[in-house]
Amino acid sequence: MTEIYANFIAFLTSLEPVFFIALPYVALFTFFLVTILRYRNQKFTYSSLSSQLLENKNHFWTMVPFHYGILFVLLGHIVAFLVPRSILAWNGHPIRLYILEIAALTAGLLTLIGMIGIIVRRINNSKVRVVTSRIDTILYFLLLTQILSGVAVAIFHPWGSSWFATSMSPYLWSLLKFQPDTSFIIGLSWLVKLHVINAFVLILIFPFTRLVHILVVPNPYLWRKTQVVRWYGRE
Repeated sequence: MTEIYANFIAFLTSLEPVFFIALPYVALFTFFLVTILRYRNQKFTYSSLSSQLLENKNHFWTMVPFHYGILFVLLGHIVAFLVPRSILAWNGHPIRLYILEIAALTAGLLTLIGMIGIIVRRINNSKVRVVTSRIDTILYFLLLTQILSGVAVAIFHPWGSSWFATSMSPYLWSLLKFQPDTSFIIGLSWLVKLHVINAFVLILIFPFTRLVHILVVPNPYLWRKTQVVRWYGRE
């Protein structure tokens, strides 16, 4: 069993150039190209396609923790990416480090609770289930994987704000400079690497999903024409 596991890890390691060099560029290229084309050709599909009108009873208790939690988590990732030295300086005091780590874990758990509620609602409510497309199912699976792996990383590999600033941030900057350097993340566990790979897969499918509404909320809704949505189902 140990030998099989070792061979599996060796196989995954051999694919690291695909996961951490090729995949990021394919994901980013697809993201920008398809996002622009979709907005130019199918502008009114930039919507969350909310099912709130179909069933609002549990909607609040799922979407609120999900959105607030994920916004805090994303903001934390962006700040650590843009100003890693400031994060390390903040973490120089143990109390501030503990506050940041606890806040991040709390936000992750809120996101997880909200995501589970969203999925349960989709499964249990027939009205909501009938308007759930195949791409929605894939999206929910990837989001759940991302959130679960993120919470697991926070629990089993603590002080993530510090090692993100020293490992992930330089790696991501190397991608943006078109000088990919995977040496920064080679030593990270495969749980962390799964989180990174899944993030790039989410970026890859982003322009094909309802997530595109993030790019236009809330301002364009203030001046664009009224949108009429009709659902067409098979008889």
